[in-house]
Amino acid sequence: MKKILVTGCNGQLGRAIQQEYKEDAEFILTDVVEGENIKKLDITKVDEVLNIARDLKPDVIINCAAATNVDGCETNIDFAYRVNAIGPRNLAIAATDIDAKLIHISTDYVFPGTNPKPLTEFDEPGPISAYGRTKYAGEEFVRQFAKRFYILRTAWLYGDGKNFVKTMLNLSEKHDEISVVCDQIGSPTSAKELAATIKFLEQTDNYGLFHATCEGSTSWADFADEIFRLAGKCTKVNHVTSKQYKEMNPASADRPAFSVLDNYMLRLTSDYKMADWHDAIEEYFR
Repeated sequence: MKKILVTGCNGQLGRAIQQEYKEDAEFILTDVVEGENIKKLDITKVDEVLNIARDLKPDVIINCAAATNVDGCETNIDFAYRVNAIGPRNLAIAATDIDAKLIHISTDYVFPGTNPKPLTEFDEPGPISAYGRTKYAGEEFVRQFAKRFYILRTAWLYGDGKNFVKTMLNLSEKHDEISVVCDQIGSPTSAKELAATIKFLEQTDNYGLFHATCEGSTSWADFADEIFRLAGKCTKVNHVTSKQYKEMNPASADRPAFSVLDNYMLRLTSDYKMADWHDAIEEYFR
């Protein structure tokens, strides 16, 4: 049975990975806080990463750890670079050292969002936020230091944990109406769908960069409308522009206006297809 080391195992993707593999793998679960069957690992410290890799010798390392607070990355850039760039670098060094596969998760925020067409793996990145810049730096380190790697860019992730869906539902308990941005377009993606895609790729030697989002696209405001419809909530969603939202929340970081990812490499190199975002969110509610 293959041995898989998962970083950030308590996050929504880390949990989905454990569900997806279930009895198919022996897990080495790690996070920033030690727990039952969970080893403490600080991925920003190369010695810690190398020691656990050499000691336990996983066949696969799946990096689900990241600094994902987009606004927080703007005010704590050093922390963002340590987690989103240095961490993946250290994991790549360790994966090469023990000849393990490395699976690294990146983001649609590596793009500026100025091109109103679905973006393929061949389109030029140009991040406009500290979060996007640090995540792109992480990609570059993985390419530089890992031999056998898969980089999966995903977007608007939701699963078992803190996410947009749960934020909307919590807000609906306290407010009759809320304001949500209507001019940022992307592809809501379930952690379950992403975990299944990771497992599919991991079982192949089809290495490289992949976009991995649920099919289709929507705005944050329309996504909120769909969440409330599925949850049977009557909360009104006021559709506001990014400019209007920025005026209400001046500390918020810039986000790409259009960051729909085209899963082009998956389509070119396999017959694998991720679910439509409407179907995935319905399954999530079920």
